[in-house]
Amino acid sequence: MSEDYKCNNQSTFMVEQMVLIDIRKLLQSMPLADIDDTYDASCDIPREIFEETSIEANEDDVALSDTLNEEQRAAYDEIMSLVDIKHGGLIFVDGPGGTGKTYLYRALLATIRSQKKIDVATATSSVAASIMSGGRTAHSRFKIPLTIDNGAFCTFMKQSGTAKLLRASSLIIWDEASMTKRQSVEALDNSLHDIMDQPELPFGGKTMVFSGDFR
Repeated sequence: MSEDYKCNNQSTFMVEQMVLIDIRKLLQSMPLADIDDTYDASCDIPREIFEETSIEANEDDVALSDTLNEEQRAAYDEIMSLVDIKHGGLIFVDGPGGTGKTYLYRALLATIRSQKKIDVATATSSVAASIMSGGRTAHSRFKIPLTIDNGAFCTFMKQSGTAKLLRASSLIIWDEASMTKRQSVEALDNSLHDIMDQPELPFGGKTMVFSGDFR
């Protein structure tokens, strides 16, 4: 839709705005049938929560918990115990690349989803995030500012869908945390203190699993 506008305008921003205006006019001109909201599964549910709860537990991934090695099993049992008691906790999973950290996360995510609980899977890089089912980059999921200083907060509001998702989550995973800035992790900590009203607990009392390879 932008090709015609590019012929007469060299400004990329102006071309984008013209195309967006065209799309808006097209949508406004379309006659839509009446929609019965009772058939909308996401009605009154924040989009972020609806998207997470719509991710089905993969049967193959659920079975992974039975094939963990000794170290993976120790981490799995410790993390699941924190999820079950609901008191929160902070764990860092350390290991070089190729030692099975993602394998562990797949087992954890599948188990929690099979229990109809909510988890949040993130990573610093988009490549690592794409490996996990429902994974998102940490900056995208937590709305972390691109320019960040000490004492910063994430940019989501206290009553936003993101805040409601984080409150409802039983487990939050942040893979490749060793690759991000310290201030990014602290911004999430500050924001969870705020939305959970638990300023004295790390990350507002949520069960957090960080991982990475400082090597």
